[in-house]
Amino acid sequence: MAGSSELSTVAAEPGVDKPDEILVADGVTRRYGGLTAVNVDHLSVQRGVITALIGPNGAGKTTLFNLLCGFDRADTGRWSFNGKTASGVKPYQLARRGMVRTFQLTKVLGRMTVLDNMLLATPNQRGESMVQALIPGAWGAQERAARSKAMDLLQRFKLEALANEYAAGLSGGQRKLLEMARALMADPSLVMLDEPMAGVNPALTQSLLGHVTALRDDGMSVLFVEHDMDVIMKISDWVVCMAEGRIIAEGRPADIAGNDAVIQAYLGIDRNAPRGD
Repeated sequence: MAGSSELSTVAAEPGVDKPDEILVADGVTRRYGGLTAVNVDHLSVQRGVITALIGPNGAGKTTLFNLLCGFDRADTGRWSFNGKTASGVKPYQLARRGMVRTFQLTKVLGRMTVLDNMLLATPNQRGESMVQALIPGAWGAQERAARSKAMDLLQRFKLEALANEYAAGLSGGQRKLLEMARALMADPSLVMLDEPMAGVNPALTQSLLGHVTALRDDGMSVLFVEHDMDVIMKISDWVVCMAEGRIIAEGRPADIAGNDAVIQAYLGIDRNAPRGD
């Protein structure tokens, strides 16, 4: 975990730069009428670590996710991924470059089998070409390799027994696992998870935690939104806190746990305010 050790020397302050950045955003804003949902001056995400994005409801976390992934349009700002411009780039193009995401409300295709959901995420499928589709020899080997990879991932996420079942029959927790497994079909370098533990029973939460840390151990970078502070403290290498669309604090989990700005954002308690007798 070289990335984590590099963070040990980084100052715990909003908008701080990191030694090896995979994602950098500057001046990103998104307004809806008179409401400013996102107003981020500078965000730097370290490569090879787990970065948590936290904040109270309405802080702008998911909106920022949507902007960075191309699912929404920013009013101002620019951002880069792996050193290349990502602002204005379409989601499927970013996915091909290695930035993939999951959703707070899972996006599995219920009328397709679990295995077919996985195969949909296979990049550069030759069989999708009108010409090559007519020549089985042009895509047959790739199709077999994709199925083998999909089954290996389903086994890793303990879903292999459900490979031929319709995804509509999965529980909420199993859908979260399927989305995470499907994301890995694209061989990503950055995995963005929007509340991966939301609505998941405690037993499955532990399994999901293990899978998230395994992503980092496999060399991927992880940026995730989460509300459960116990989860954040257990697995995060770095934490970014948002409130009212802005980044108000950054640091290691221990730094954030006692940060006055974070406590005030979550609880409305200003520990520096004078107290009456």
